[in-house]
Amino acid sequence: MMQTKNIMIVGVGGQGTLLTSRILGGITRRAGYDVKMSEVHGMAQRGGSVVTFVRYGDKVEEPIVEEGQADVLIAFERLEAMRYAHFLKKDGVLIVNDQRIDPMPVVIGAAVYPEAILETLAEKHTVISVDAMKEAKAIGNSRTFNVIVLGIAAQHMDFAKEDWLAVIEETVPPKTVDINKKAFEAGYQLGGAA
Repeated sequence: MMQTKNIMIVGVGGQGTLLTSRILGGITRRAGYDVKMSEVHGMAQRGGSVVTFVRYGDKVEEPIVEEGQADVLIAFERLEAMRYAHFLKKDGVLIVNDQRIDPMPVVIGAAVYPEAILETLAEKHTVISVDAMKEAKAIGNSRTFNVIVLGIAAQHMDFAKEDWLAVIEETVPPKTVDINKKAFEAGYQLGGAA
């Protein structure tokens, strides 16, 4: 009997959180698990917070991950990581794309973007951070940074690399299959080194 696993993906509109959750849903179904997914949009346009929960196991009743229950928190932006870190379990893993995207209150001067977010998070949590945008540019497509982050996160889940690659092939647009597989491989290697 498998304990239900809770994965949470957080980011900003336009960062690929929904594609990432579709890949996660695909890999869990491929492995034969019951899976429940739920998306919570702040302001769904670019710049608004987007949160996706993916829960999988033998039998999953609820799609929502409660505070303190996430095994893995994937964050595509530093401030989003900080905003949702309280959802992580004590022994959970936080995988963060080390990128700063100023939310509207910061842009208009009504708030200040916090300093030392990753250092602060590392005091309480296991944090793996990556400059995924830099890595994505290195392989030739900056839009694949989310799949690089997912590749790192895959090291903290129960699925074979070949299965991830097969699901990516089934999920992403056909003309982007090769670059997304390359991105996943890059992240997977980074995750193994962490």
